[in-house]
Amino acid sequence: MNNMEQARFNMIEQQIRPWDVQDMRVLNLLSLVKREQFVPAGRQALAFMDIEIPLGFGAAMWQPKLEARVLHELHIQSTENVLEVGTGSGYLTALLSRLAAHITSVEIVPELSTQASHNLAIHGLDNILLQVGDAATSWGTNKYDVIVLTGSVPVYPKAYLQQLNTGGRLFAIVGDAPAMEAKVVTRLSADVFENVTLFETNVKPLQNALQPQRFVF
Repeated sequence: MNNMEQARFNMIEQQIRPWDVQDMRVLNLLSLVKREQFVPAGRQALAFMDIEIPLGFGAAMWQPKLEARVLHELHIQSTENVLEVGTGSGYLTALLSRLAAHITSVEIVPELSTQASHNLAIHGLDNILLQVGDAATSWGTNKYDVIVLTGSVPVYPKAYLQQLNTGGRLFAIVGDAPAMEAKVVTRLSADVFENVTLFETNVKPLQNALQPQRFVF
């Protein structure tokens, strides 16, 4: 146990703080929500490493510093409703649920959603709705304060911009490998959006993501 806690401490101090994550709410959450309980069986030793962890079905857990940086940049409030596209292991879902009023998380792979449900049940969180389906371009008609796409997309799904409340934020990693940019789009008013590029990264694509027209030679 001491070794596990030391590894968690090292992750926060050596990977996450140096990546401009200074929000104490986020840093405290990383100690509270045990990441090792969300990694696949037999891979607990990888939980605190600066790597993606494969989940199967073409999915992977983000690097710890990416999870933390996204939470830091979104400034989620306790009154806000969040949509997460791509539940994965449920770890980011658990972190989001500790910050927001309610989380709807959609996963296209039923087996991953089932495993995430088991992982989350350990923590007794009651403000999460897990759903199975293809949310690559939109999901229902509800509006949200925060939308997080956990897989990369070549272009923005414009429908999600319209599902933001005024003041709402969309996090997306946009582009094709290896040139992807993490962005936050904020809805300032009905027809005005602010687009901020945060950093460059490279993550697995969202299944069935909207594809742009491409030239064929």
